[in-house]
This record gives sequence, structure tokens and C-alpha cells, in this order.
Amino acid sequence: MSVEYDCIIVGGGFGGLAASIRLAAKGHRVLIVEQLSRMGGKAGIFVDGDFVSDTGPSVMTMVDEAMELLRFGNYDSTSYVKFIQSSPAFRYLFEDGTVLDVHHQIDDTRKSIESVLGSEARIEFDSFISYAKDIWDGSAPLFVQAPAPHWTDLLKLAFQQWTLIPKMDPLRSMSKGIARFVHNPYLRDVLLRYATYNGSDPRQAPATLNCIAHVELALGGYGVVGGIEKLVDALVQIATELGVTLQNNTTVTTIVPREQSFRVQTNKATLTTRTVVVNADASHLKDNLLPSPQSKHISIPMPYSMSGWTAVYETPVSQSNPRVGHTVLFPSDYSQEFVDIFDRNQPPQNPTIYLCAQHQCHQRPLTNRDTEALFVMVNAPPEDPNHPTTPDVWTALEQKVRARLESKALLPTEAVLKWMRTPTDLMKQFPGSRGAIYGSSSNNRFAAFTRPSNQIHSIPGLFLASGSAHPGGGMPMAMISGKLAAQSCDHFLTHP
Repeated sequence: MSVEYDCIIVGGGFGGLAASIRLAAKGHRVLIVEQLSRMGGKAGIFVDGDFVSDTGPSVMTMVDEAMELLRFGNYDSTSYVKFIQSSPAFRYLFEDGTVLDVHHQIDDTRKSIESVLGSEARIEFDSFISYAKDIWDGSAPLFVQAPAPHWTDLLKLAFQQWTLIPKMDPLRSMSKGIARFVHNPYLRDVLLRYATYNGSDPRQAPATLNCIAHVELALGGYGVVGGIEKLVDALVQIATELGVTLQNNTTVTTIVPREQSFRVQTNKATLTTRTVVVNADASHLKDNLLPSPQSKHISIPMPYSMSGWTAVYETPVSQSNPRVGHTVLFPSDYSQEFVDIFDRNQPPQNPTIYLCAQHQCHQRPLTNRDTEALFVMVNAPPEDPNHPTTPDVWTALEQKVRARLESKALLPTEAVLKWMRTPTDLMKQFPGSRGAIYGSSSNNRFAAFTRPSNQIHSIPGLFLASGSAHPGGGMPMAMISGKLAAQSCDHFLTHP
């Protein structure tokens, strides 16, 4: 049987699209097969007439990664996508009525902290953000931009640049790293929340992850004009221009390694290819797609990251009390949320509620009814496939969230629930994930060394590009995962 493609990419999320663009730009014949009706993976949309909302990621950080991909297009990148910054970026609301605005410009954030929390809190913030920058500068080249690190890489770093190791703060937890610099309880809660950006527990995740605060607060978080879907559409257009073949509504059932090729079985056809890039959960590859002799060589770290309950409401636009792009409503005891999720394996009893106003954040047009889309998210534990959470738990959570938002005047009573997705739904939609949004959690100091590599060395020609693989979850990380997988795949194809 002749080989039809140089590479088949299983999944059209950000990692798969990034890999496809880079491989096609090198002249390789590439096919993406995507089980959903639209590319984008977890970056989906809900559409009901003129009402449209993103249903996944809502903040774009590390925009250089996206800009690098957009430059593969035939036109200037701004003709595809426009990134925007609105200010304030985030509004943090506390139970006692304290309101703290965080801005896209870090100097404006400093002024806001000093105005609301006092000069001492601003000094604490300055110390922390300097510490977080040092972590990023020291760790990003090895743990983010380079191929998956090995112990020898860390030993080499310790020998050659030994002063960097303490700056990365790998032995403390995130919460203890924050406590070194910050005593103000409001500011602590804001900084602890960055653990949830990769679905981890700040009590256990290494303090190295405090660099996430630097990435958003100092490097900037952005919206996309028209919504995150416009970034997906742009990458699809570029991939198509470069000659990538895209197939939606196509489910891969098995990947069979053969001598110098792979047989990929889908619900529509049997395909052959020289290489495979899997833009799906690594557990799905191990447990469902590969034959057992090969799958035993793939190690999946535990535990899984957080999942999330999400919903979209159609709500009238308030002229007297306009929303900011992102709002976070904290409970009275934020630490209890991590106890509920990680220790008790249950949705938070008094959850932190995140809201993204699509019109303000992404300049989505209002409907002809002068209503806008409001995306809402609550963190939750991953699912147990053998004992999934019963639907009544999620119904009760929606009622609890709605009542709390209404009591804080964040959601009018006439708002309409248009769409809802539970961790159970996520588990079904993305096989092998257990509903986890970011693959495995980073709840130990060795997480960076146990996350699956972008190249499966035991199976030549097989690569991973997803949030469950190196370097981790989130839009920019998935794009980097796609870049690293494409680099290894291209080398394999050109240096057999």
C-alpha cells in the first residue's frame, strides 16, 4: 500500500493547527482529521442566530507565539487577526465589597493596588512580580521553549549556571512562594488563582509556576477582535493556503505502526502515512488508539488537572453598569476551593466564579436585541469514568452560581442560559481526558520531567502536540507543543 501522506495530524486544536502549518511550510503533505464539525479543539463556539459566544479559552497570552504562526500566511498578520487590550483587564470582587482592578499595563496595576490595598501591598506586589520575572527568565528557555527536559538538562544547568536554580524556586510550593513576598490577603488570593491557569493546586504545585503571573501581568493578556474563533479561523485559512488537507467529523479509531509507515483507521477510511502527530489527550493515544504492545511504552503522569463547569448566558447590556472584559468573584475563603477539588474530589461548595463579557473582551457585536454573551466558568475536579458525577449535581451548581451572580448584580434575572458544559460532557467529547482541561496537573516538583515528550522515542515517527504533552496546557503552550512536535517530525522526515 502506498503512503498517502507525509504526516497525519489527529486533532485540529491549536497544537494540531500549529504543527500542520509548520510542516506544510516545509513542503510536507499533511492531513488533519478532526472529530468535531469545526477545527479548534476546546476553543469552540456556541451559535444561535445572531448570538455567538466562545465556549473555551478567553485570554490570549504570549501573543508572539500566535503572531509567529500568522506570519506563515500570504498577507500581513493583521489582515487575519487583531489582538486588543481593554482596561481594566480583570476586576476582582471580594465578599466584603473590596474591588480590585488589574490592568494590561503593569504600572496601572501597581497604582490600582496602592489605591485599593495600600502602599505596603503595592511594595509586596513589586517584590513578587520581580521574583516571578526571574523565574520566567530562568525557566522558559529550558521548560517551555526547548524540547521536553531531562534530568541531565537540569544537572547541566546546575553545573553551568548554578545561580539560576534558586531563582526558579523549585523546592517550594506556589502558595509558599507567594507567602514569601505577599502578606495582603486580597493580593494573595489574586496570585494564588494563577495555579488554576494550568489546573493545579497551589498548595502542591512548584513555586516555579509563579511565573504564570508574570506572563499575564507583565507580558500582557489579550482579546481577539471577534472572539477566539477568529484566531482559529485564521490558522485554518493559513493551513489551507499552505496545502494542508482538513477533514472534520472524522474520528480516528486506531493508529497502527508498521515498518516505515503507519496505518490510521478512521470512521470513514483507512489511511497510510509516514508519520503521525497526535493532537489529542496522551491518555487517549495510550489507552485507545495504539495497539497494546506499543502503548505500554507511553507513561502518563498522574493526577489529572482541574476540569471546569462552563456556561453561556445571553444578557441585556447595562448602560449604567458596563462590564469589564473579565470578572472574578471570590468566595469568603478561597483556600477551601482547593480542598474541595483536590482533597474531597467534589465541585467547590462556594466556588470562585469567572466571567468573560464577550463584547468588552473581544469586541463581539451585540445582537439585534442589544444583548451580549457572558461566558461563565467554575473550577471542578476531573471525572471518574467509572463513577461520573450525576447530572443533578451540575444542575444544582448552575442554580447556585446564578443565584450568587444575581445577588451581586452581575447577572440580571432576565438573562437566559443558552449553553452549558459539564466535566462529564468534556470527558465524553475529548476521550481519555477525564474532563481535565490541561492534561496532567503540575502538583509536584517533578511535573516538568514526567509530562509526555513531543516525540515518542519508542515508536519512530509518532509525535505528540497537545496540552497534555510538553510544555503544558493553554493556547500558547499548545502552539509551542505543535512547534516542537513539527520540528521533530520534520527532522524525522528529512533525515530518515
